[in-house]
Amino acid sequence: MNNIKSANLVIGIDGGGTKTVALLADESGDVLSEEVGGPSNFHIIGVEVAAKTLVKLIKTCCTKAGCATDMVAVIVMGLAGAGRLPDQDRVAEGVKKVARSRRLKLNKIIVESDARIALEGAFRGATGIVMIVGTGSIAAGKDNDGTIHRVGGWGRTLGDEGGGYFLGQEALIAVLRQYDGRGESTILTDLIAGKHQLENVEAIIAAVYNKTIDIASLAPDVIEAAREGDRVAEKILQRGAVEIEEHVRVLSSKLNSTQKIHTVLLGGLLSGDNLYSKIVREKISGSLPNVQIQPALVSPGYGAVLMALSAARTG
Repeated sequence: MNNIKSANLVIGIDGGGTKTVALLADESGDVLSEEVGGPSNFHIIGVEVAAKTLVKLIKTCCTKAGCATDMVAVIVMGLAGAGRLPDQDRVAEGVKKVARSRRLKLNKIIVESDARIALEGAFRGATGIVMIVGTGSIAAGKDNDGTIHRVGGWGRTLGDEGGGYFLGQEALIAVLRQYDGRGESTILTDLIAGKHQLENVEAIIAAVYNKTIDIASLAPDVIEAAREGDRVAEKILQRGAVEIEEHVRVLSSKLNSTQKIHTVLLGGLLSGDNLYSKIVREKISGSLPNVQIQPALVSPGYGAVLMALSAARTG
C-alpha cells in the first residue's frame, strides 16, 4: 500500500481466553487488515506466551496491509483480566521484550481490560453500560463526564458471580448434595457424567481435583438441564441472573443518569439466544425500568481501534 504514511496507523486488539482478534486501521478508522489468533489471557497461559501471540498478530496485520510495525502509532490491547495497572504494565513490557527479540519496532502500547474496549465499542465512545458474562463476569460503564466505573470482574476465587465458572461450580455442588442426600434430585449428575465421559460421581470429583475438567465448561450443561425442566438447574440460572442484575443495578446507580441507561449484554453466555440469556434479560428488564438493553454498535476489537485513534490524536 503505497499511500500509507508513517505513523498514521493504529491497531486494536481484543484478547480473551479462547481467541484474540487484531484490527489494523488507518487514521480515518477504516480497517485495512484483520487477523485472529489463539488465546491471550495472561493469567492462564502466562505473560510470555500471551505476548508472543500478540506480537505475532501485530506482525501479521502489518504484513497483510503492506506496512512495517513502526508505522503503527498506537496499539491498544484489551485483554481479559487486565483491569489492574500492575498487570497492564507487565503485559506491555512482555510484548516489548518479544518484539525486541524479533527486531520489530513498536511505538505506543496501551493495555486495557477487555471490558474497557467493549464499553468503547458498544456505544462508540458514548455513555452506557456493558455487562460481560463468559467464564467470568464484569460490568463497566461510562458516565456523562466520561468517568469509567466498574463492578465485579474479581476472578473466580473472589467474584465472577453469574459467569460460567459460577454456574459450573453451583452445578457440581448440586451433584454432591444429591449424592449425599442433602439436596434435590437433579439430572445434572447424569448429564455431566455422560457429556464428559465420566462413569459416576466419584469420577466427576476426581476430574475436578485433577483439573481434567474445566468447571466453566459445565455452564452449557446447566442451561440444557434447565431447558429440560430440571428444577435444580433452573434455580442455579435464577441465582446467576440475580447476581448479574445486581451488577447492572449497582453500576446504573453510579452513572446517576435521569435518562434511560443504554446497556449491552456481551460474552459467550449472554450474547447468544439461550435460556440463560433470556432469564437475565427478563430479570434486568423487570427490575430495572431505567435500563434499556440494546445491541452493541461495533465490536470490542473496533472499540480498541477507537481508543487507539483517540490516543494517537492526543499524542
